[in-house]
Amino acid sequence: MRIVAGKFRSRVIEAVPGLNTRPTLDKVKEAVYSMIGPYFEGGSMLDLFAGSGNMGIEALSRGFEHVIFVDKNYAAIQTINKNCLNLKIKDFCDIWKMDYKTALNQCALNHKKFNLIYLDPPYAKQKIDEILHFIENYNLLEENGRVICESLKEDEFQESYGYIKKVKESVYGITRITIYKKTDQKEEMK
Repeated sequence: MRIVAGKFRSRVIEAVPGLNTRPTLDKVKEAVYSMIGPYFEGGSMLDLFAGSGNMGIEALSRGFEHVIFVDKNYAAIQTINKNCLNLKIKDFCDIWKMDYKTALNQCALNHKKFNLIYLDPPYAKQKIDEILHFIENYNLLEENGRVICESLKEDEFQESYGYIKKVKESVYGITRITIYKKTDQKEEMK
């Protein structure tokens, strides 16, 4: 896998060994960042099912200041650590070995808010609907922050979760990308 754009453009990052992790394809990654960026001036990201750290590392390369990588798989955590060390970006990230529920609760307890949350759970076990409700209920998004959901193309999600509204959807092969954005609550009340 390669970093598509930004300060680490063309640098190679390692994939998680074995068949338990499905990396986001470069064409999907490029399309996602073209839809929301492509470049950023700061901000924080939560990469909730991080795998190799591919999406979060791309965010740092494109200008994000900080990423929290979360994965419960030991091999994934080792791979993220290795990729971050190789790119000398450890100071710009936290790497949490835990399941997504524990991570979300940790974020809520510590009043963390993100400009971008990336959800790419195992397709067969995805809990995206549940996670989107949690993000909205515990106010984990900054104003105008986005949630990107990677799922099977057959998966469909609600148009909105409170102030988090669906703004774009695209299909790439077997993959559906659904993008939500937190709307300005003052605008909603007018």
